[in-house]
Amino acid sequence: MSALERRLHLLLDQDRHDRLVAEAERTGRSVNAVIRAAIDEHFDEQRDQVRRAAAARLLLASAAAPGSEPAETWEQMLAAQDADLQDSLRP
Repeated sequence: MSALERRLHLLLDQDRHDRLVAEAERTGRSVNAVIRAAIDEHFDEQRDQVRRAAAARLLLASAAAPGSEPAETWEQMLAAQDADLQDSLRP
């Protein structure tokens, strides 16, 4: 069975449709492929925003007193953030 197994009926105004068709022609893809790529890009951006917010929270939570050594290295903080993000994305 194909990975594409869900059908979606989508109504667009003429301007959006024209932009989709133009992008499809410009890139040599189908309109459907352009829409799928746009969806993927949008949700990747949302994950990036979640990741940045988690990193900010981690940095704020682990802020040390001025002049002292940080509790973790940058790499350790990134690894912890990645682990937290993966945990938050699990169903």
